[in-house]
Amino acid sequence: MIYTATKGQDVYGVPVGIVVMDCLIPYPPGTPGNATTFGFPVMYATVRGADMENLIYDPKPELTEKFVAAGEELVRQGAKAIFGNCGFMVFFQEAMANALPVPVFMSSLLQLPLIRHGLRQGEKVGILTASGTSLTPRHLEIATGGAAVEIVSRGLEHGPAFKAAIHDQVGTLDFEAVEAEVVAAALTLVDENPDVGAILLECTDLPPYAAAVQEATGLPVFDVTSLINYGAGSVLHERFPQKQG
Repeated sequence: MIYTATKGQDVYGVPVGIVVMDCLIPYPPGTPGNATTFGFPVMYATVRGADMENLIYDPKPELTEKFVAAGEELVRQGAKAIFGNCGFMVFFQEAMANALPVPVFMSSLLQLPLIRHGLRQGEKVGILTASGTSLTPRHLEIATGGAAVEIVSRGLEHGPAFKAAIHDQVGTLDFEAVEAEVVAAALTLVDENPDVGAILLECTDLPPYAAAVQEATGLPVFDVTSLINYGAGSVLHERFPQKQG
């Protein structure tokens, strides 16, 4: 076998690229920002300036070029699929998908139509989000492509431990305290909306707590790791050994 180098490509054998925001947030195992979360190699590109203010609280369209450039660099390094490390990156989904020659999935919110198809008529999707006041109809419109998906949502920005680690970015994260806040928010969401049939975690910092949420609510839980594993599977197929019997 002959291996060939590609000009401008510095690494090989990394099929999944993840675009990350500009922040000071610890990434425990389970988050897409922690490479040990996945059973396949991943690489990262940071969009400088895409911080909480410019990405979540007051999204800046002028960041589009930086996001596209980050995606292009990941593709240049061999990525076969591109993902986002913040649910609010859905704002750049269309531009990224149109600009890049590989599949692009910038937000866990893109799973909304698929989740809805798996629910009974009248059931809703409950969304836990990093910032309830920042999740707008425009984010949801992009995510669903205009499909009718009934949702209810609850923000986590008022939980002291979550706020300190994610919004205030103090540089540390109290795992057990954040988990307790996330589970409490999920239980409140379900108690107030008994017609919720599944939960979607918008925030990419929440997947480490998905199991606890599932256990507490008894509902299926979707997050960005389920999206990345699903999307990565489309470019990581393996041949099955063929045998009779």
